[in-house]
Amino acid sequence: RRLAADFTARVAAARTAGWSLDDQLIEPGLIAVAMPVRDPAGRTVCAVSVVSHTSRHPAAALPDAVLPRLRATVLAMERALTAPAPAMVADDGRPAAWRRASKRQLGPGFVESVARGLAVLTAFGTGRAALTLSAVAEAAGLPRATARRALITLEHLGYTTADGGRFRLAPRVLELGFARLSGLTLPDLARPHLTALAERVGESASLAVLTADGADAQPAVQYVTGVLAARIMRVTISPGSRAPAHATAAGRVLLAASPTAGRTARPEHRTAPGPAGPPLLLDRVRADGHALVDDELEPGLRSVAVPVHDGDGRAVAALGVSTHAGDRSPAATRVAVLPALREAAAAVE
Repeated sequence: RRLAADFTARVAAARTAGWSLDDQLIEPGLIAVAMPVRDPAGRTVCAVSVVSHTSRHPAAALPDAVLPRLRATVLAMERALTAPAPAMVADDGRPAAWRRASKRQLGPGFVESVARGLAVLTAFGTGRAALTLSAVAEAAGLPRATARRALITLEHLGYTTADGGRFRLAPRVLELGFARLSGLTLPDLARPHLTALAERVGESASLAVLTADGADAQPAVQYVTGVLAARIMRVTISPGSRAPAHATAAGRVLLAASPTAGRTARPEHRTAPGPAGPPLLLDRVRADGHALVDDELEPGLRSVAVPVHDGDGRAVAALGVSTHAGDRSPAATRVAVLPALREAAAAVE
């Protein structure tokens, strides 16, 4: 009864204020502020929330930090709901090159039905999430009957869905874009071990490689695959994203293993103060066999990483775990994460 009364009071307070604060009700350390988004009729259609962690903001300070921008975002969304749908126009107003060419120019190996199917898929885009048959045909530059057959085929294959005379792309279309990434050997080998690692430590795990854009560029890490923790407040690192190597645990273990990359790192990131003066940071990482970075890449973010070696003993990647700095101390993070992290790296190797 007490919980029900408290919930009723919270709902009433949120209705009066126009927003609501969640102070670690769902998960320890998770705080959030949320506002409703209403349609032109005044009905609440969804809620927008800003989620943070107690290591970055105390709960009482979060509303002051985020409410102005949250209100502006909600207002923009509500205005968008009242705006008329964008006019359906093909990308450049002209037929695709293959439709302008003759069969002789295209050659006997050109499969026009495949091209039509791809044209239908690319008809969907920004402002064109749900389309009628006529809108698909217009955007793809195809006759209605042709567009209809393509949509029926794509629906059978699981790439589109139909509801009330409107068509949408289905999640399966993501397979087309990620086919290249999924064919990479190292991420394929590492992913099941990353999954087991994330489940074991309860934190997000990732695999990164060292890269640079040019001879004079500062080294960076690029994340090639990752697994999210099975919790609401979790660190998310997207495959393909990059970060400065000197500010990440994955980058430091790879710099420490590279005799040339370490020399190109900025001087202020090659050393760090210590009880016996400023020891070389990368030397320490090399000796420890791991790196821990706390509050450097982003406030409240802590990461631990170990190298992954190939058959010749070269560090070709780094396996890392990312967590929120407020969850535990750095020493406790090492105790909780390092054994599992090293076992996962050994399994990948």
